[in-house]
Amino acid sequence: MEKFLGYKCSVCGQEYKPAEVTYVCPKDGGVLDVILDSDAIQKITGPGDIQASQDYSIWRYLPLLPVLDPGHRGTPLRSVGATPIYTLPELAESLNLPHFWIKDESPNPTGSFKDRASAVLVARAQEIGANMIVTASTGNAGAALAGMAAAAGACAVIFAPKTAPPAKVAQLLIFGARVYLVDGTYDDAVELSRQASDAFGWYCRNTGYNPFTAEGKKTAALEIWEQVIAATKLEKRLCVFVSVGDGNIISGIHKGFKDLLALGWIDQVPRIFGVQAEGSAAIANAFKAGTEEIRSVSAHTLADSISVNLPSDGLRAVRAARETNGAYVTVSDESILTAISTLGRYGVFAEPAGAAAFAGMRKALESGLINSVDPVLVLNTGSGLKDVSAARRAAGEAPVIEPTLAALKRVLEV
Repeated sequence: MEKFLGYKCSVCGQEYKPAEVTYVCPKDGGVLDVILDSDAIQKITGPGDIQASQDYSIWRYLPLLPVLDPGHRGTPLRSVGATPIYTLPELAESLNLPHFWIKDESPNPTGSFKDRASAVLVARAQEIGANMIVTASTGNAGAALAGMAAAAGACAVIFAPKTAPPAKVAQLLIFGARVYLVDGTYDDAVELSRQASDAFGWYCRNTGYNPFTAEGKKTAALEIWEQVIAATKLEKRLCVFVSVGDGNIISGIHKGFKDLLALGWIDQVPRIFGVQAEGSAAIANAFKAGTEEIRSVSAHTLADSISVNLPSDGLRAVRAARETNGAYVTVSDESILTAISTLGRYGVFAEPAGAAAFAGMRKALESGLINSVDPVLVLNTGSGLKDVSAARRAAGEAPVIEPTLAALKRVLEV
């Protein structure tokens, strides 16, 4: 595959050929960036070819991905991506944002953004002959891997903290994955999954460890380019708000825009804003301190998808905001619950991590990091059905009444 040249370490800059390394830099453990040959890609495709494609999934961008066509047509593996963009005019008006979009990832096959990474990972696993794929997850990444592996006839092994939401654990089991609940933190599950990968030769999907995860996640940036930047011919620089846990989603989106810039398909990379929960803000802390050194925190937030003590892709996540003139915003759990309720009133049912991005955007607007003339896009990373308990906290309880009109009238009068 001529377009896939190899990898480059995000720490030391050392480059490797595709067969020389699998996960991280052997010298310093740095996360690897996939290197693509822009000239080779330009010879086989252009913006018009992409926009004319009848494949409404991430695979329409196959010329920009470092994998071969995975096949498995007619399965959920082929229906990842092409998620909708909403303008929500009434919400935009209430925010005084004339140019406003929400990209909703909940229609993905397993209900979250993580399907993008897992689909590309499964394609890569096929190419290298790996039938056992392992990952650590608080739920979404594991469900995505389990679902994509099932669609491709591969086996998935998932380590999740025992505190993971029951609905997410149920998804893992339904898809036939081997699931092990770890009596510890997400970070403990990550370490165990790596040890198991080394011991048993399983292919490891972990974010901020396997370089192909960011390649899957960058497809959201490619869709934002096609659905918003190219479609609306934006004159001002787009501001993109992304919730951040491990840091791999924001890194992947940054990578996607950088690939488009290298191809000459965009003139500038959008400003990228990371949003973290106040109780899990290791990357935001580093950004605000002006450093790339990520220090561990004791994470505690209701947004389990972004609850991480020591983010594995923190360095690239800091750079995603710093190099694009973006920023990091931290939000309280209370503001996340409010955001879930607010989005719900306009028809978008967001999980806590997705709602965090909206809460962060509102805080950035109020603090002057962005203003009303800026075009703004918020990424909702997953369905609210992923964490019904959080949705119940946000919405409150419905009243119970007797089955009589008189009882209804009494409630209506309150």
